[in-house]
Amino acid sequence: MSKIGIVMGSDSDMPVMSKAAEILDKFGVDYEMTIISAHREPDAFFEYARTAEEKGFKIIIAGAGMAAHLPGMCAAIFPMPVIGIPMHTTSLGGRDSLYSIVQMPSGIPVATVAINGGANAALLAVRMLAISDEELLKKLKDYKEELKEGVEKKADKLKKVGYKEYMESMKK
Repeated sequence: MSKIGIVMGSDSDMPVMSKAAEILDKFGVDYEMTIISAHREPDAFFEYARTAEEKGFKIIIAGAGMAAHLPGMCAAIFPMPVIGIPMHTTSLGGRDSLYSIVQMPSGIPVATVAINGGANAALLAVRMLAISDEELLKKLKDYKEELKEGVEKKADKLKKVGYKEYMESMKK
């Protein structure tokens, strides 16, 4: 089975990165999650990125805030796809992270999702794996159907109860 690496620079990123893990769990995709600071422990980081392929990783999901070097450095070393998750930051709201991740030099691509987009990073990884995995592709199609049905249920409820009651039910 394909394996995903989930790496973050700080445990403060865990609420966002856990959303990626939840999606991978839902789809039955194996992953390994760790915390490594590219700046504070560069030797550990380089070892992680250099050995990721040997560990069977097909994709790395890397979350990073502020300077946001983790995704780009993973992409510089790891030969397969890297998905960067820019973290919301207090100083610039995550725009600093977003710009750091999307402005990679030619030859070092990093797929990037929205600020704090842990779930979408995992869904993108699942889609990449589904290119060559029919079972995973079926799970993705079923998931999309679940999303559609969820929206239809909400629309039906709104029609049935009206705006005010619908909003009240959301507060509960």
